Amino acid sequence: MRHPILSKRSRITIWWLAWAVLAVGQSLLFYFIYDIPLVLALADGFISMILFGILGLLVWFPLASLKSRDKFDLVTTANFIIIGGFIVYVWITGTRFIAGALFTERVGYTGLWNNTITYRIAAGVLLYGVIILTYYLILSAVRLAEKASRQAQLEAMVKESELKLLRTQLNPHFLFNSLNSISSLTVSDPPKAREMIVKLSEFMRYSLSGKNEQPVSLKQELENARLYLDIEKIRFREKLVYSEEIMESCMNALLPSMLLQPLFENATKHGVYESTGQIIIKTSAVYDSGNIVLSVFNTMDNGVIPAKKGTGTGLTNVAKRMELFYGNEAYLKVRRTEESFTVILNFPFKQEDNN
Repeated sequence: MRHPILSKRSRITIWWLAWAVLAVGQSLLFYFIYDIPLVLALADGFISMILFGILGLLVWFPLASLKSRDKFDLVTTANFIIIGGFIVYVWITGTRFIAGALFTERVGYTGLWNNTITYRIAAGVLLYGVIILTYYLILSAVRLAEKASRQAQLEAMVKESELKLLRTQLNPHFLFNSLNSISSLTVSDPPKAREMIVKLSEFMRYSLSGKNEQPVSLKQELENARLYLDIEKIRFREKLVYSEEIMESCMNALLPSMLLQPLFENATKHGVYESTGQIIIKTSAVYDSGNIVLSVFNTMDNGVIPAKKGTGTGLTNVAKRMELFYGNEAYLKVRRTEESFTVILNFPFKQEDNN
């Protein structure tokens, strides 16, 4: 692991600012208590604290060899005591040597040293303890950040796996319905069946594209949804009428790929399939206070009794995918009357960052 202080410029700055403050504090203490010249007090304070600052940086390296231990045992404790004793000894000896080389007896430095030796030993032990504590706090913060990062990566992987699983459930469901429609057309209208196969291949190419694991724009989703409706319109012709009312500002909104197709499949299955008259499917989207409100509306023939009640799998998957992609910021709402069925999606407006 890199040195926790030297690895960041901001930490280096804070480190030396802290030692400068300690140097000033010690200098003023000696100046007022022992009545020595201020220059002498400042020189002694900065020499001693700069030296301890350097030793404090170096103490990381023996500490790094001990940090792998999960708990303090007797050997670890003994090593910390030995390292601490060595650091304090080098600090006191080094300060005395450097300062002694700069000051003579005429300015009273020897007297100052003799009067403060006990203080220096106690201060050295305390500073060593603070340095060790600082390193362990930084290490703990780094470990917590790494743990949070791993947790976020794991959650992202789980979310991606769930999204893929939901898509594998949606694609075959649509494919089976389309193949049934093609099967019917091969008997009643072979040219339309061929056209439907071409449309289906374009739709499946989009659906199975590797890029579609990434979010897409609403514009792309609508283009893909129109392919699906073109397929169904080949079969039902004038019976199916489709329209859109989309605000231009909504077109760049990001959403999970293949999110809208189940809504149109639901509208055609329970609207067009079971109706004897013309059915209108309308898509609308508006931008509202940072959210996109998108609705898929279809009319219903209230005189027809549904041949088979739906399982709700498609809408359930849509709601689940929205939850995975947007969290609790999005929701799906269904509004049903005797003559219409509407699915409303409300989700945050997100767009691709081009920077």
